[in-house]
Amino acid sequence: MSMLSPIAPKAATQAGSPTAPVPPAAPTLPQQDNPAGKAARAAQLAESRAIYVWDTAVATLPGVPLAASVPADNLPTLAWWGLLIGVSLKIVRNALAVKLGGVDRGEIDTPRAKFEAALAECDAIEASAAALVTPYRAKHESILGHLVADLEAAVAQAERETKIASLQAHKARLEELMKVEDAQGLGGATPASLDAYRALFDTLPLPGIAWTFQDDAEFAALRVAGPNAMLIEAVGDALPANFTLTAEQYAAVVNDDTLDAALAEGRLFKLDYEVLGALDPGTWGGLAKYVWQPIALFAVPPGGASLTPVAIQCGQDPEEWPIFTPSVVAADQWGWEMAKLVVSVADGNYHELVAHLGRTHLVIEGVAMATHRHLATVHPIWALLVPHFEGTLFINEAAATSLIAPDGPIDHIFAGTITSTQGLAVAARLDFDFTAKMLPHDLAARGAGPGSSLADFPYRDDGLLVWEAIHAWAAQYVALYYARDADVTGDSELMAWATCVAGEAAIKGFGPITTRDALIDACTMIIFTASAQHAAVNFPQKDIMAFAPAITGAGWQPAPPAQSGQNKPGWLAMMPPMALALEQLNVLELLGSLHYRPLGDYRSTDFPYAPWFSDPRVTAPEGPLPAFQAHLANVETEIAARNAERMRPYPYLQPSLIPTSINI
Repeated sequence: MSMLSPIAPKAATQAGSPTAPVPPAAPTLPQQDNPAGKAARAAQLAESRAIYVWDTAVATLPGVPLAASVPADNLPTLAWWGLLIGVSLKIVRNALAVKLGGVDRGEIDTPRAKFEAALAECDAIEASAAALVTPYRAKHESILGHLVADLEAAVAQAERETKIASLQAHKARLEELMKVEDAQGLGGATPASLDAYRALFDTLPLPGIAWTFQDDAEFAALRVAGPNAMLIEAVGDALPANFTLTAEQYAAVVNDDTLDAALAEGRLFKLDYEVLGALDPGTWGGLAKYVWQPIALFAVPPGGASLTPVAIQCGQDPEEWPIFTPSVVAADQWGWEMAKLVVSVADGNYHELVAHLGRTHLVIEGVAMATHRHLATVHPIWALLVPHFEGTLFINEAAATSLIAPDGPIDHIFAGTITSTQGLAVAARLDFDFTAKMLPHDLAARGAGPGSSLADFPYRDDGLLVWEAIHAWAAQYVALYYARDADVTGDSELMAWATCVAGEAAIKGFGPITTRDALIDACTMIIFTASAQHAAVNFPQKDIMAFAPAITGAGWQPAPPAQSGQNKPGWLAMMPPMALALEQLNVLELLGSLHYRPLGDYRSTDFPYAPWFSDPRVTAPEGPLPAFQAHLANVETEIAARNAERMRPYPYLQPSLIPTSINI
C-alpha cells in the first residue's frame, strides 16, 4: 500500500530476534506437550508478547489496533528490496523525463542540469543496489561444523543489516527524486488535454485504459473487473427512494426493456457511495477539492450477461442532484462524461480507503499480531499463517507514517482533509465484518453470486476459484493436526488466539472457533484476504488508476447542476492538476508493480530462502502442500483460458500474480 518512509520503521532494529524463526518438523498442539514442552511454549510466547505489542493510538489511524513497533524479523528480504529499487528506478527516470520536458516547454524553471544529474544518480543507485542484493555465498563447509556455521550466520546477518540500511538510503533518495514540488508548473504552457495526461508516461508503458476509459462499456466493466469490484450490488425489488429515475428515462437507455421487467428479473445493479459523506473536502495549493456521494445504476439487458450504465445521480439528495443518463444528443454528452468522472472520483476514494487500506492491510495486521502473541512457533496454525504476514507490519507502518500522513500522497491526491480521510479508513477497518466478508457470503449478500443475472463478473468467478483452492488447502492441513472438533476446543493457544482476534484486534464477526470447519473457514479467509483479495485491489492500481483521468482521488471543479450544455473544457477542468496526476502515477505505478513470492510458494525469509514447511506430512508427494500447488496450477490454466475468451482479460487473480502476503 505504501510509498516507503525514508526513515526505517520505528524500533525496527531494536526488538525481535535477528533471524526469522522457522516451524518445526513436527508441530504440536499445546494439549499434546509434556510439562517441559508446555513450559517452553509459555516462555516463547511471553517473549513474543514482549516484542509484538499493541498500540491503538497511532496518530494517523487512531483507534485501530496496530503494532507499536516493527520487530526485526519482520523486515523485508534483500530479494524484496531488489525488486522495490528496480521498480522505483523506472518510475523516477520517467518522472525526471517528464520534468525535463516541462523545462524545455518553459513550464518548470528548475535548471535542466539538476534533472540530468539526477538521472546520472539513478545509474549509480542501480549499480549499487545490484551489488547489495547479490545472494550470500554458502560458506558452511567446514570441519568445525555448527560452530563455524553459527559464526558465519552472525556475520551474514550483520552484513544483511548493513545492506538493508544502504538500500533504505537508496529508496529514500529515490523518493526524494519522485516528489513533484519542482513540477508545479507542468501543463501551464499548453491547453488541458488528455494527450497531456498521456504524455506523463514518457518512458513507462502507457496503460490501455488511457484510450478506452471514456467508453461506457469500459466504465461498466470496471465495476466487476477494476480496482473496486467490492461495491456493486443488486438493486432488489425497487429503486432507492432517493434515486428518482423514471420508467421513461430507463426505457430510453436500455433498448427493448422496461424498468418494471428489469426489477422483477433482478437485472438492476447499483453503486452507492453514501459512506463518503464522512469526507470533508480539502484543498491543495490553494485550490478547492471536491468529492461526491453519487448513486450509479447499471442494468443487464434482456438476454445479456454484462452491465451497461443506465443513470448517475451525483449526490444523495434528488432535489439537489438530477439524474444523468447516456445520450446521443450532443448537448448532453459532456454532462454524462462529467457524471462518470464523479463516480470515478468516488470509486477512487472508496477503493483506496475502504476496500484496500481498511479491509486488507489493517485487518491482516490485527490477525498477524494476535497470531504472534498467542500461537507458539511450534503451533501448526502459526506455521500455516505466518508466511501470509510477511512484510505486512513493515509496509503498514510505512503507510501510517508517510502515505496517509499530513502532506503525504493521500493528502495531496485524495479529496478529503487528511483528518476525515484517516477517519474513513479507520471506520472501514473497525466496521469490517470477518464472516460477512468471506467471499461467498459477501457475493450472496450483494445479490451478485454465481446464480445472479450478472453473468460477467471476473472478480467473482476467478476469486471463487482461488477461494476454493485455499479452502481445500486449509482443510487438508487442519486435518493433519486436528482429528476431531474436541481437538479444536481443547487447544488453549487457539482459544486465546480467537479471543484476541475478536477482542484486542477488534475484528468484528470473528469466531467463535469451536469446530474444525470454523477453523478451516477462518484460515481460508485470512489467507485469501492477505493474498488474493489484496492482489485484486492492489495491482489494478498500475494498469488503471495510474492514469488519473480514468480514476482519481478528487474533483477540481464542482459537479454540473444539469446534464445539458456542458463541454469538454469543463470536463477536463474537473481533472487533477498535472503535477498531482504525475504524483498519482508515481505512487500507484509503484504499488501496482511489485510482485513478490507468489501464492503457494512458502519459503523462509532468511537467505537462502529454504522451503518453509518441513513436516513431511505436509510436504509429502500426496500431502496438502503439493495438492495446493497443483490446484493453483489448475486455477491458473482455467483463468488463462477464460482470459483468452474475455473482451477485457482480468489477470489480477491468476495465482502466479498473487503474492503470498501484503508486502507492498
